[in-house]
Amino acid sequence: MEPIAGIFLSILSAIMGQLGPNYDPLFFDVMIYIFGTMMFTIFLLGIIAFWLRVHGWAYKDNREKWVDELDRHFEREGIGLIPDNGKYW
Repeated sequence: MEPIAGIFLSILSAIMGQLGPNYDPLFFDVMIYIFGTMMFTIFLLGIIAFWLRVHGWAYKDNREKWVDELDRHFEREGIGLIPDNGKYW
């Protein structure tokens, strides 16, 4: 039981030593800066991706042209319209 308590106390003293005079501000500050930079980068990429999804690369992007062409094709062929002659009812 004593070796387990000794191990526990040595781990505890090592952790508590980081809060006292043995605290290494450079290591922890750099870690926080790196983590904050990564989080800001992910946030910024999310904003850019959302803007591109909403606005597209240009004024009229390829997706909208494709949808317009498909709508024109459906209107020309009469696809998706409810028939008026009662043949299918």
